[in-house]
Amino acid sequence: MIKFEWFLAKRYFGGQRKESRFLSFIKIMAITGVAVGAAGLLIALSIVHGFKSVIHEKVTGFAPHVTVTPFSDEYLFRADTLVTYISRFEGVQAAQPVVNSQVMVQSRSDISGALLKGVPPQGDITDLQQYITAGEYNLGISDEGLPGILLGERLARTIGAEIGGRVTGYRVEGVPSPFNPPELQQFILTGTYRTGIERLDDGFGFVDIQYARTLAGIGRLQATGLDIRTHTVSQIEPVYEEIILTLPHTYSVESIYQRYRNIFAWVDLQEQTIPFVISMMVIIAAFNLIGTILMMVLERVRDIGILKTMGAKESSILRIFMLEGFFVAGAGLSIGIGIALLFNWLQSTWQIIPLSEENYYMSYAPVEPHALDYVIVIIVTLLLCAIASWLPARVAANTNPVKVLVFGN
Repeated sequence: MIKFEWFLAKRYFGGQRKESRFLSFIKIMAITGVAVGAAGLLIALSIVHGFKSVIHEKVTGFAPHVTVTPFSDEYLFRADTLVTYISRFEGVQAAQPVVNSQVMVQSRSDISGALLKGVPPQGDITDLQQYITAGEYNLGISDEGLPGILLGERLARTIGAEIGGRVTGYRVEGVPSPFNPPELQQFILTGTYRTGIERLDDGFGFVDIQYARTLAGIGRLQATGLDIRTHTVSQIEPVYEEIILTLPHTYSVESIYQRYRNIFAWVDLQEQTIPFVISMMVIIAAFNLIGTILMMVLERVRDIGILKTMGAKESSILRIFMLEGFFVAGAGLSIGIGIALLFNWLQSTWQIIPLSEENYYMSYAPVEPHALDYVIVIIVTLLLCAIASWLPARVAANTNPVKVLVFGN
């Protein structure tokens, strides 16, 4: 019996009778609706996942995962001791003292404010080196006898600094005067970096920590804070919780998710709202099947009467039109999945959708398809189409064969 129902459903779905051209058009539109809805949802999900991954990678690559600073304006007097203590925590990959100070940086062309970060000369614990756009990551002494400095690309462009050119750092507390001269230090611009995130590219500079200490006027073992990097991103929160419970209350502990909460909140908002909005397309397309299958029922009302006269049960009639609805959903899903996969390949290969890096933190829309998204979209779409197909199929199953044959004549 199931083979009989399957056979009739396939014949009805693929039938091309001349008198049913309008119905065929309606069927094509229903398939198109499901295809567009499924493709739109899958593409939106892959782009949102791509956005989250790229921004998450940039922020966690540029910034330390956890920072420790003193609550007051005082410095960490024995930063080396604290580094040794923190490095023993499970999940901590590296810890280093840093000196952060607000300075003015000047080239021959212009001057601007910046946050100068002093890090150990062997290199920062972050992945900053992978974002170098010009020059190299080198904070050591140049041929001219001056230490190197690394600036954000936008900051270097603002002050007109060029690779190999001199950059002067100024820092003064209070009002400059002959009795309160600013601290000065000259550097050679050895490289520029760009993450694409304006907040990170506009106002940061990196130098050897000993010269940052000179500008800040602090001792050799002192620091303004501690930068900590974990082995994996998933360990950030556990390490943060362990440190905040272990260290005295005189220290302020902050995770990267707290420091850049605005950026992460913006990404999470997109991930939560965009799929919900786009999923409405799938719901609308699925319930368009009600009208489509009702028209199928009306067109085949004579066939229904004949089938019932021959002894077909109501359950068989119900399954025939339910199967036809599934065929429409399956065809639409197959096309939609094909469109989504094609788009993902084109976007990842050719970047056909460019973006404004100033507004979106990247130059093109990233895509990151997840297999789970495809499974969920397929299950939900088929479920919605089954619900939408049940009502008209039930109408067909409850049709009186005598009235049907009279109506058919």
